[in-house]
Amino acid sequence: MTANIPEIDIAPLIDGSHAAKQSVVGEIEAACADTGFFTIVGHGVDADLLDRTRQVAEAFFGAPETVKSVVLRPPEKISRGWNPPEDRSLAYTLGEETPPDLQEAWAMGPTNAGSGPYYTEGAGLTFFASNRWPEVPGFRETLETYYAAMTDLSHVLLRGFALALDLNEDFFADKADRPCSVVRLVRYPAQTETPLPGQLRAGAHSDYGSFTFVKGDNLPGGLQVSDGSGGWRDVEAPENGFVCNIGDTMQRWTGGRFRSTLHRVVNPPSDAPRQDR
Repeated sequence: MTANIPEIDIAPLIDGSHAAKQSVVGEIEAACADTGFFTIVGHGVDADLLDRTRQVAEAFFGAPETVKSVVLRPPEKISRGWNPPEDRSLAYTLGEETPPDLQEAWAMGPTNAGSGPYYTEGAGLTFFASNRWPEVPGFRETLETYYAAMTDLSHVLLRGFALALDLNEDFFADKADRPCSVVRLVRYPAQTETPLPGQLRAGAHSDYGSFTFVKGDNLPGGLQVSDGSGGWRDVEAPENGFVCNIGDTMQRWTGGRFRSTLHRVVNPPSDAPRQDR
């Protein structure tokens, strides 16, 4: 069953009139107050960049372990570098003990952190930690470009959120001018063995930050969102579009007006073609 997740063309947020923006933010407000999930098109991120990012991601995950282990995630479990297969269990964030998630990943943070105490002391040591770049041709250049493009897109959407909350369009500008966002590449390997009881590709969780963009394959064994009544519904991204979902921080900022909803990534049916996602 597919969730009623609206597709929203956010192009008016980039170059539209005030009236056009208002029609879009009405759709955003309704989606954020309902499931906290929607999909976006008209986002302005270059399709070629999306293709190149996918290609270098595949190259990294297909590289020998000797290449990937050089950029292993720090022992402090900061979101930098390579998470080997079955290295995480997202359901643990809700206190649920499950077998490890059936995935491997690579993560990065800001590429141009500052040099003052905000960046180099306390929590800044974690949020602005150095990135770990693998020796994969074109990888760093592509991911830095992708990170910049998605950061620009996040500011566009923040303007939409502000308008949807009946605030000044630039309300979030000075609250998100030193972002510590994370880009995570995730590979869900083709499953050749039956998962353990309770083992998923990504266990049920909500996101911690303000909001998340997801660009994934529409293949069996994908993203699902909770319907709030014990059921789960499939979520699919439009062609060259993104899924967007509200995180815990935005739910708190809005006093619960925008919803951070449980979601997960399930295993493909046993009779589905065996392929990576």
